[in-house]
Amino acid sequence: MKVTLTLTEDQHQELKKHLFPGDGLEAVAFIACSRAKGGERHRLLAKAIFPIPHEKCKREKNSVSWDAPDNIEALLARAEIEKLSLVKVHSHPQGFGRFSEVDDASDAELLPTLRSWIEADVPHGSAIMLPDGKLIGRYTWNDKVMEEFDGIGIIGSSLNFSWKEKAGEINPEFGSSHDQAFGEGTTRRLKKLRIAIVGVSGTGGPVIEQLARLGVGHLVLIDDDKIEERNLNRIPFATAEDAKAGVEKVVSAANDITRKGLETTVSYIIGTVQTPEAIRAISECDVLFGCVDTAHGRFIMNLAASHYLLPYFDIGILLDAEQEGEKRGVIKDILGTIHYLVPGRSSLLTRDKFTMDDVRAEGLHQNDPIAAKQQVEDKYIKGMRVNRPAVISVNTLAASVAVNDFLARLHPYRKLKNSEIASIEFSLGELRFTTDEEMETCDIMKSCVGYGDKKPLLGLPELSE
Repeated sequence: MKVTLTLTEDQHQELKKHLFPGDGLEAVAFIACSRAKGGERHRLLAKAIFPIPHEKCKREKNSVSWDAPDNIEALLARAEIEKLSLVKVHSHPQGFGRFSEVDDASDAELLPTLRSWIEADVPHGSAIMLPDGKLIGRYTWNDKVMEEFDGIGIIGSSLNFSWKEKAGEINPEFGSSHDQAFGEGTTRRLKKLRIAIVGVSGTGGPVIEQLARLGVGHLVLIDDDKIEERNLNRIPFATAEDAKAGVEKVVSAANDITRKGLETTVSYIIGTVQTPEAIRAISECDVLFGCVDTAHGRFIMNLAASHYLLPYFDIGILLDAEQEGEKRGVIKDILGTIHYLVPGRSSLLTRDKFTMDDVRAEGLHQNDPIAAKQQVEDKYIKGMRVNRPAVISVNTLAASVAVNDFLARLHPYRKLKNSEIASIEFSLGELRFTTDEEMETCDIMKSCVGYGDKKPLLGLPELSE
């Protein structure tokens, strides 16, 4: 079982501000973590930061101590009630890049105390932060006395993932060009990532194609639909044989990935994102791509990204056609928008992509698949109904913009800072690309940042297991 730790960029900055006040002395804080308990990964998710006040500590250049558990009784009580994992974090202002003997002795005393106080089968950990913000961490759980975290992720405008190095690991040969284009080590980072794609069709297909060829380690595909003859002109992996046999889209995509032989592994859920199985699969991932155009589905993904601290790329396209008169059906513009959402900041709600009334209305139509399907088509091609729209070029463009936005956040290469780009919109009618900055924080999504697994999942009765 792999154990990882994930924080948001805002939480990381809160930690860094406390741990490095500018006086060159060590400081200490705790991260209270919920969890995503998956079959292959156990993810610790930062729910809250608890700084130990500087005046309550004995702070030196190479050590820090405090009267435990006197100064963390409230934290321990909360952790016991909510069954939280605790990770102690202290600073190394001198830049010493590993745990010292003093750290070993401190952890040997503290971590057993945490295990005895919090009566739950959960891992607890310890980490050090270096002056550049890098985190080095380890945990104890069950029979593991002290084990290095398999990965630590910091989710913000840019994506910072660090992974436990394994002896003998090498990049596949086809990855060398990516390292040259996007910075040394990009392919190695991609190989470690587990990415979920919800919606395996028009935009989801090209996203899958690109992520597999870029060398992403594992893809999780989620869709409930089957290949049809009308899909063949816009889904890269679809074949006439698949359409004739009515093969599920996720199965067809998984078979295509396997045929490529590029080391990317794949798993899939035959179902919508509004199922416990889909949310469980998403919870084990590092990144989420949303390729659906329903308010209900997008709301669920935005909520899941908040609960499980996932960077969320939402892709939407619209063909705007004349709705009346002699030119009815003539395309006026072709639009696409890629939203990048960071847990705890703005959401698709605050960006006015839909309202909660839209979410509720679509939820009421879940039992009417024909109406739901037409609802998607009406949004997709405004003002016209076409059974086989020729949109593979548009879908591929939108998918490429999203994947390149992802790469830029993994290894920044743009002139604009990632913090200045929250969404990217293009208009083929006007031949323009525009970006928007972050908008106001979403109170709904912020209230559930780092909540992880809870009953029912995401706090929604429809996701009861």
